[in-house]
Amino acid sequence: MAIEKALLLIADIGGYTRFMRQHRFGLAHAQDTVARLLEAVIDASGRFKLAKLEGDAAFFYAVSDDATPVARQVADIRRAFLARREELVVDRMCQCDGCMQVGALTLKFVAHAGEVAFQKVKHLTELAGVDVILVHRMLKNDVPVSEYVLMTDTVHEQLDPALRQLSLSLEHDFEGMGRTATHYIDLGTLVDTVPAPAPNLLRKLWRKLTLELRSLKYVLGFKEACQGFRNVEIVDAKQP
Repeated sequence: MAIEKALLLIADIGGYTRFMRQHRFGLAHAQDTVARLLEAVIDASGRFKLAKLEGDAAFFYAVSDDATPVARQVADIRRAFLARREELVVDRMCQCDGCMQVGALTLKFVAHAGEVAFQKVKHLTELAGVDVILVHRMLKNDVPVSEYVLMTDTVHEQLDPALRQLSLSLEHDFEGMGRTATHYIDLGTLVDTVPAPAPNLLRKLWRKLTLELRSLKYVLGFKEACQGFRNVEIVDAKQP
């Protein structure tokens, strides 16, 4: 088991509201929507390697003790996310909750730098250690905005001074970790828009076809849609 200095980054998709349990199409389409957004996030991850998909989040790492690339990578991933989200909105041909709420989906990040133990399990690389636990604990936080990058001192100290001026400090008491100094940047304050793609009927029809095909295993009940998603609340239809 090798121990290395590493940058840890989690990109977490949120914004979905309540889904009714028996609405299989809505849940199945939400599953596919998040999958397509995560594909865009992974494609834009640059030097970061994907450690694991965790429901509606992607956990990345990069072996390094230099945290300066985090800001650029967050910006690249966010642009890719916004571009894919706009594409899904323009190509939408379904009125279910899973499709209609695409435009409200958001992306947040947590980042930390520390020591990580790497263990090979067949063809997979497992990450372990206190710092891995900490970066996951950071997903449950008191940041008062929906789109942000939350970071520990180890990342914040290496940011460009202009970015540090945009950050706000917020101390957390993460479960099992004790008091931890953190800093966050509200991504909503950063102008980062992407042009919407021009409507294209053939592309919309292809998107609809692939959506239904990719969702079929969830609609038919072979797999459970949105299983393991942190940010999708599934409620019974009889509840108000």
